[in-house]
Amino acid sequence: MTTTKIAYAAATALTLTLASLASDTNLLAGRESTVVDNSSNLYTDVVLQGKIKTGTTTAATVIEIWVYAIANDATTYVAGATGSDANLSIANSGVKRLMKLAAQIDVTDTTARTYYFGGISIAQLFGGRMPKKFGTFVVHNTGANLDATGGNHSIEYVGITYTNA
Repeated sequence: MTTTKIAYAAATALTLTLASLASDTNLLAGRESTVVDNSSNLYTDVVLQGKIKTGTTTAATVIEIWVYAIANDATTYVAGATGSDANLSIANSGVKRLMKLAAQIDVTDTTARTYYFGGISIAQLFGGRMPKKFGTFVVHNTGANLDATGGNHSIEYVGITYTNA
């Protein structure tokens, strides 16, 4: 009798420059990551995790992490994303909702703090199916730029497959 077991790939960092990312009161201007192409790995799911460090901020604000996906079988992505590590300004909140909200971090104080998040299933965000290509979009309204040190921020993913033993 065979037993199906979960297999985790090594964590892989997304290419996403968050150092000194400016605040946007409307939560529309932020930074997108390079796209992850799942067409060769064929992960059944991907777990998203990471850390983001604020600068000197305003309490009662938020950091949002969104996931965008390919819109067709070419290189068009939802909400105007390009699939590159680049600034992204989204037209309005309705267009932003074409992406999937992965996490919202409530900023609790005004001092520089590192916020960790994890255990976010990409497949679950997309109705139980992994998108062929996906990336992230980060935006915040903390009132000040994020911490300026690149190593104080990271978003990574862990691919999941199943094996029979």
